Amino acid sequence: MSFPENQKQSIHHVVIIGGGFGGLYAAQTLAKAPVKVTLIDKRNFHVFQPLLYQVATGGLSPADISSPLRGILRHNKNTEILMGEVKNIDPQKQTVQLKYREISYDSLIVATGANHQYFGHEEWADKAPGLKTIEDALEMRRRIFIAFESAEKETDPKKREAWLTFAIIGGGPAGVELAGALAEIAHGTLTEDFRNINTKDAKIILIQSSDRILPSYAPLLSAQAQASLEQLGVTVLTGTRVTQMNNQMITVRHSDEFESIKARTVLWTAGMKASPMAQHLKECTGAELDKAGRVIVDRNFNIPGNENIFVIGDVANYAHQDGKPLPGVASVAMQSGKYVANLIKSLLQGKTISPFQYKDWGSLAVIGKHAAVVEMGFLKLSGFLAWAFWMFIHVFYLLEFDNKLIVMIQWAWSYFTMDKGARLITTPGEHPTIQLEEHDENLAQSPGLSQTIETVLLTEENAVVKNQDSNPTKSYVISNSGLD
Repeated sequence: MSFPENQKQSIHHVVIIGGGFGGLYAAQTLAKAPVKVTLIDKRNFHVFQPLLYQVATGGLSPADISSPLRGILRHNKNTEILMGEVKNIDPQKQTVQLKYREISYDSLIVATGANHQYFGHEEWADKAPGLKTIEDALEMRRRIFIAFESAEKETDPKKREAWLTFAIIGGGPAGVELAGALAEIAHGTLTEDFRNINTKDAKIILIQSSDRILPSYAPLLSAQAQASLEQLGVTVLTGTRVTQMNNQMITVRHSDEFESIKARTVLWTAGMKASPMAQHLKECTGAELDKAGRVIVDRNFNIPGNENIFVIGDVANYAHQDGKPLPGVASVAMQSGKYVANLIKSLLQGKTISPFQYKDWGSLAVIGKHAAVVEMGFLKLSGFLAWAFWMFIHVFYLLEFDNKLIVMIQWAWSYFTMDKGARLITTPGEHPTIQLEEHDENLAQSPGLSQTIETVLLTEENAVVKNQDSNPTKSYVISNSGLD
């Protein structure tokens, strides 16, 4: 593989689509190369995805695990950053089309990541949000804490029980960590905060289709993780699949038996599929996709027949090491981003580099305080040592010093107080319906009620409801689906 001579003589333009781990590490590796780099992302920030579950459970705020892309790459003088969405790629013209601009490229790196996988039940997406973005985490956080607030005002015991039942579908690392954090909230953080409910009555149910949670880990570590979850009060259902879902109930199948579970809050961590960009690459380049929608790439992460288009990270199926696709984890994206960037630099110099070799840095999952599992080759840890190692690794890989410092302070505070200070109910995207309480007859009969105009101001740091009239007797509720 080599680049044409005219590309070597002029300034080589590398366009990177996606500011996740893969795209960002590629851009950083190209910082001092004799190339021009354009990084395109729909958002202006990079998010440290392994800690999204802590945003979803109120342990950290979005800014604690996110960094502005321009701040991270401010010293890369050869790099421009564009906030936008790619609408089209033309391999013949070697252009990328944004909404209002067309950009030419010499090399294209696609690192657009993955989305949630609902296995043919896309209608479940509204009922069971996943956890891939900051917006997902905020929506998940909103539903979790609205459930406790709704249970506090619910007088019917059965309805209250449904509000206090949380079903988490998917027993991989994300599901295990989410279940553990949610159990710590219900059975620790919130126990003194409510007057009409005992949050220790909350039921957290973790549902896994295979015969054990953390199936990619050693069986012993899976068993230890399940034992730790059960000590926290989590019910673990293995060998169980969800067959139906509505707003208030899910139906699961275990062997030939079916069971209905009343749960007002359902959270999804069960699988992933490649971003829609993979399908676009198939249409414009003839790329082959696997069952998860990932682009099947060659040894250099190229699309066969398109030597200047590279696909890395979760959107790529790279099966040239042991015949199996590399896992969809951050370390794969980081290493593939670095490799492709170094490959481009070498090709411009007329040199070659060794084939890509993924180095497995191991797997880590935290369950709760003093409880985690770590697998690094022959080294297998659980308990306190694994928990301490997990914390060190996650702080180490946060990109900016202020993030590292803030997260360490937040974790230290939470360790000694069991408090989680980001338990805010906010509304990313469209606001939920905000209405009067149905059961308050006095409010329902208030004169001029239909004339009330509400202005809702909801931000990450506050949630304020203002009325244009001065009637002080009105109360409001924000719920998962509007009013309950």
